[in-house]
Amino acid sequence: MIADRAASLAGRLLEPLGSRWQHTQKVAERARRVSVLLDEPERDQLLAEAYLHDIGYAPELVETGAHQIDGARYVRSLGHERLAGLVAHHSCASYEAEARGLRAELDEFPNEDSRLTRLLTYCDMTTGPTGSPMTLDRRLAEIEKRYGPDHFIPLALSQARPTLESHVGWVEAKLRSNTSR
Repeated sequence: MIADRAASLAGRLLEPLGSRWQHTQKVAERARRVSVLLDEPERDQLLAEAYLHDIGYAPELVETGAHQIDGARYVRSLGHERLAGLVAHHSCASYEAEARGLRAELDEFPNEDSRLTRLLTYCDMTTGPTGSPMTLDRRLAEIEKRYGPDHFIPLALSQARPTLESHVGWVEAKLRSNTSR
């Protein structure tokens, strides 16, 4: 299973970063829970994506400074093109790439804009930096507090907010529908 290998790799790269690894583990836990919305073959892919979404923060992988791109390049180097695209485009990464002047680098990776994309966005954007569950509003406020209101990351996420809200809302509606059966 690719998810098992992804978990091992992410642990090796992110465990030294403390809270980043805590966040990743909880995102993966949440992904496991929401994977009921996927067909069986896609569940492993979602879990792998959840484990790998932040590996670009590992110091040995940093090239551009955009963790989505740096992580995706590494995943691509391991021969996982689809997974690289999912890592590259997680949580509306295009807005941050635009702000960093890295749109061309992000566009090296396909953006499938699928259920997997929406599910990872939900898992990432409803999990705090140390793994605690939180609403999208609280998560965006936490990011703004961490970076400051004038930093390009919270500004990019502010631009992405309608898409983030759409993805989170879609997943929450699907989960409600799934549990009412």
